[in-house]
Amino acid sequence: MTVKPSKPEWLRVKAPQWERVGSVKEILRDLSLNTVCEEASCPNIGECFNHGTATFLIMGPACTRACPYCDIDFEKKPKALDPTEPTRLAEAVRRMKLNHVVITSVNRDDLPDGGASQFDRCIQAIRQVSPDTTIEVLIPDLCGNWDALEIILQANPEVLNHNTETVPRLYRRVRPQGDYGRSLEVLQKSRQLAPHVYTKSGIMVGLGETDEEIRQVMQDLRSVDCDILTIGQYLQPSPKHLPVQRFVTPGEFDTWRQWGEELGFLQIVASPLTRSSYHAEQVRELMKEFPREPELRQDHH
Repeated sequence: MTVKPSKPEWLRVKAPQWERVGSVKEILRDLSLNTVCEEASCPNIGECFNHGTATFLIMGPACTRACPYCDIDFEKKPKALDPTEPTRLAEAVRRMKLNHVVITSVNRDDLPDGGASQFDRCIQAIRQVSPDTTIEVLIPDLCGNWDALEIILQANPEVLNHNTETVPRLYRRVRPQGDYGRSLEVLQKSRQLAPHVYTKSGIMVGLGETDEEIRQVMQDLRSVDCDILTIGQYLQPSPKHLPVQRFVTPGEFDTWRQWGEELGFLQIVASPLTRSSYHAEQVRELMKEFPREPELRQDHH
């Protein structure tokens, strides 16, 4: 019988100030919007909601894939796209006065473009009501449909994020419908199609990967010119999900952050509680420090 590792002290999260959390939840309920913060049981929900930040989950909350690490529902049938969603999302960004917004989605393999047009409509709606808000999209692999990827990039998000999630050896177990090579290609194609857009990826640790494998993933990401990387501890959402193999110490995250800096990532966020969108608003500082030429914005339109 395997002994389940007990959760260490460094993974305990401070209780949030529910007054602020409540007001964010009220806006989300009022506008009938989903957030990945709630759907995926994120441990940082209190901190992010307290800062008035949320990662919006569009086209959901039902996913067409069933990754055994993820708490998003895959048993419900995905609904038709809601044409009012972009307007409602833009209104939430306006009411929450967001400087930086993250838009993600479930996998919609049932749609010909994987939902790219809805990402496009959401970005455009936000630009109209809040032009100074920077926009990050955290996208699925779109089944390798590069025309769909171009639709998203032509809407000019500041950041395109696509998570590699884990090391290649664990893909069959952790991400059975994903493909490591295809995930790298999403990031590579993004850089080719829109050189001005910052690319970003994220991985979870604690699923049985080795240091060597993590280093290799980091090198692979730099080989496709990925700018930003997040590394965080995998936490088992429920008994039916993949078990945690081990809890990684804060010191190991420090080592990986150092590796990332040496490899040339513009930004690396690595800590036990890091998630894809954790401190995502820091990209605004990065954009000042490493500006991309705005004239490139028109190159591929």
